[in-house]
Amino acid sequence: MKRRKFIRSTAAGAVGATFAVSAMACVDENKKKDILPEEKKPMSKNKPNLPIAICTWQFTAANQTAGDALERGKPALDAAIEGVSVEEQNLKNTTVGKGGAPDREGNVTLDACVMAPDGDCGAVMAVSNTSHVAALSRKVMEDTPHVILVGEGAEEFATLSGFETEDLLTEASEKAWQEWLKSPEYKPIINIENHDTIGMLTMDKEGDIAGVCTTSGLSYKMKGRVGDSPIIGSGLFLDNEIGGAVATGMGEEVIKTVGSFLIVELMRNGMSPQDACEEAIRRIVSKNTKYKDFQIAYIAINKAGETGAYCIHEGFTMMQYKNKKNESVLVDFYHKPA
Repeated sequence: MKRRKFIRSTAAGAVGATFAVSAMACVDENKKKDILPEEKKPMSKNKPNLPIAICTWQFTAANQTAGDALERGKPALDAAIEGVSVEEQNLKNTTVGKGGAPDREGNVTLDACVMAPDGDCGAVMAVSNTSHVAALSRKVMEDTPHVILVGEGAEEFATLSGFETEDLLTEASEKAWQEWLKSPEYKPIINIENHDTIGMLTMDKEGDIAGVCTTSGLSYKMKGRVGDSPIIGSGLFLDNEIGGAVATGMGEEVIKTVGSFLIVELMRNGMSPQDACEEAIRRIVSKNTKYKDFQIAYIAINKAGETGAYCIHEGFTMMQYKNKKNESVLVDFYHKPA
């Protein structure tokens, strides 16, 4: 059963009003002159050379897969889900999909969300019976009257929707967890395979933008922990008239500033994707004196096809498929010790 139109409009209005008030409060608190550059950089009027795909970290195959799908004429959301599924099935990736690091109890749980060009969205949290959580998020969006399903409810929906039941804990992940139990410590290491969520933004040949974010979350997290990745506005947000953004890193800190929504709103107010990502990082470090202990990175794209990325610490890379080339982009960073 497709989502009813009145539910869409009601939900969209409520979310829009809430975020609008939040955005206005941020402007009042920090003073507009501190948020926006002295001279706004207008969005390029040139028609972008499409298609484009960008993703967090150096997930070369995933981004190439999305780019190839876009070149074949697939819609933005189809291509993004196809791209991230490469990492959801990559057993060597310990932070996404099958083979992801478990929680402290030894259970692998996955989170994801998707957002379509029309503004519709879907998400799942704490799923333990299928690795295809990006595709499952889309099913939530398209086949239910809801935006989010969690835990057992999401797992039952996956089974009813025909997703194959999988054991997500691999032998390698279980062995690493058993080793961790010998001296358990919850301290994510910057830029190490501990929180490399894959977030992807795609812009198809029609100029429509879609996004996906999928993860197994922090390694050895507390049972039930959910970060920013499946939360619309934090891990992922887009407005097809403006652009989109995704986040990776310490999700708790992204949630506190509703980072991806912030970037899109900054672009709406005239900032380039690069400037908007930089401001979103500054917003975090200005409010948290412990920023040297964690990594956060953002990537973004606007309607003109311009892209940007920024992070707290050195070492983050972004993949960019553009002009039929899939390239790794080393991203500039905030913290530069003397």
